[in-house]
Amino acid sequence: MALEIKKEIGEEAVLTLEGNVDTLTSPTLEKAIVEALGYTTSVVLDFSKVDYISSAGLRVLLMVQKKLAKEGKFLIKHPCPSVKEVFDITGFSDILTIEE
Repeated sequence: MALEIKKEIGEEAVLTLEGNVDTLTSPTLEKAIVEALGYTTSVVLDFSKVDYISSAGLRVLLMVQKKLAKEGKFLIKHPCPSVKEVFDITGFSDILTIEE
């Protein structure tokens, strides 16, 4: 399944994702985030329509977290139960800011 990304960029970049974040689609997500970081240091990812995330997607999230940890804001909103479980199992729940 393809990944659709709707962007709203103001004081913060809100990226609403729909689809799967996997090996094929994670480069698209990474590109969208890097573009957003050209405008702001505050990134919000709305995961409410993401059903699946692979290790490739987790790598992108880790990259963003490391980049914004000192100067910026990175928030993941509304992950579905299966994605939240991946975050919990991998320990990403401890390093990411997640709003349910």
